[in-house]
Amino acid sequence: MNKPHTPPLNQLEQLRSFTTVVADTGDFAAMKAYAPQDATTNPTLILKAVQMDAYQPLLERAVARASRTNAHGKALTDAVIDQLLVAFGVEILNIIPGRVSTEVDARLSFDRDSTIAKAREVIELYEAEGIGRERVLIKIASTWEGLAAAKVLESEGIHCNLTLLFSLAQAVVAAEGGITLISPFVGRILDWYTAHTGKTYSAEEDPGVQSVVTIYNYFKHFDHKTEVMGASFRNIGEVLALAGCDLLTISPDLLKELQASTEPVERRLSAEAAKATPLHRLRLDEKAFRWHLNQDPMATEKLADGIRRFAADTDKLADIIEKELID
Repeated sequence: MNKPHTPPLNQLEQLRSFTTVVADTGDFAAMKAYAPQDATTNPTLILKAVQMDAYQPLLERAVARASRTNAHGKALTDAVIDQLLVAFGVEILNIIPGRVSTEVDARLSFDRDSTIAKAREVIELYEAEGIGRERVLIKIASTWEGLAAAKVLESEGIHCNLTLLFSLAQAVVAAEGGITLISPFVGRILDWYTAHTGKTYSAEEDPGVQSVVTIYNYFKHFDHKTEVMGASFRNIGEVLALAGCDLLTISPDLLKELQASTEPVERRLSAEAAKATPLHRLRLDEKAFRWHLNQDPMATEKLADGIRRFAADTDKLADIIEKELID
């Protein structure tokens, strides 16, 4: 008797055998379609979502809840934003089995104490919804102040995802601070190098891919427990070049491409290979961190640009909320 034919696994299924796949979207339908383990959002994704009719009830609910507080003016708008971020997070956690990343206001990126306070508020809102802090990652920009805030939060059992990360220096400070997870931005690094060199890069030559490989190898070589999650991909070549990374957060368009292909996927990163790679430990206090970042024009520019972009989208979100409050 002939054995039944087993169809080949698609690339997304193959990738999952090496790497935890995370959905980089605020769209609930996309999460249901691709069944990721975790999900991550940011102000840009939430801004896009709340302008869609399907998500209007979440915005209305966030406004109603925040309006029951004694807040007024900017404080009320900020309270609505917090309620909205958590409302999205709760809905996402009803779909996925793992964790959701929720961003702290990018406008607090250079304020350690306010970042800590805001993260605590967000966790309290999740806990009020019956969501344990083990299922939430607080996303914080990888400034010196953000890294310092995350170290304090981790000591309180509030887990963090350090975002807008473009350099080994940022990654090392995060790992030594005991941070749960970092998100090195692959595509934005490629964007910078493409704009400054005019070159076209293969997946293996891609500066964003190489940055994540360097960070991954460093972490595994020195037994850092911080997870590495490649983010901000421009094409599936970048994704596949990082097969084996702890996690990869991927947009719905690229998840669809991976799902549509049955080409073989090979593991590119492993702890065993990293252990065999000779590396020197980087020692970084605040002065050394700032110097390393200053000496890397790409990382300096992309960190600043990323903060400005997220802050601008938060301002746009605030405008939408203020109109909702007036109505």
